[in-house]
Amino acid sequence: MSKKTSEISLKVELDVNNVPENISWTASDSDEGSKSIKAFLLSVWDEKESNTLRMDLWTKEMSVEEMNKFFFQTYITMADTFERATNEEGMGDAMRDFAEFFGEKLGVIKSTGKFDQ
Repeated sequence: MSKKTSEISLKVELDVNNVPENISWTASDSDEGSKSIKAFLLSVWDEKESNTLRMDLWTKEMSVEEMNKFFFQTYITMADTFERATNEEGMGDAMRDFAEFFGEKLGVIKSTGKFDQ
C-alpha cells in the first residue's frame, strides 16, 4: 500500500511596498481549485530546533472587525485542537474562557456577563 501525498500551496500577491493585496490557497487533493482568502496564520514545529516557526499574513483589505472574528475563531480552534492532542480538558476549557473573554471585549460575540466587573 503506497502513501498518499497532498500538497497545500499559498499564493501571495504583493503591492509595490510588499504588502499582501491578494492571498489564495489550493490543495492538490481538492476539486475546488484556488480559494481566495484575506489572512492566514501558519505555525509549524521544528523538531530539530525545538521551536515554532510561523508566518502571519493578511491583506490590506481585511478589516479590524474581520481580524477580531478571525482571532476569536482561531483561539477556539486552538483550544479544541490542544485538548484533542493532549487530553488536557481543564486547559482546553481555560483557553476557551480566554477566547470568550476576547470575543466579548471586542464585540465578536454577545456578552454573557461572565467577565463584567
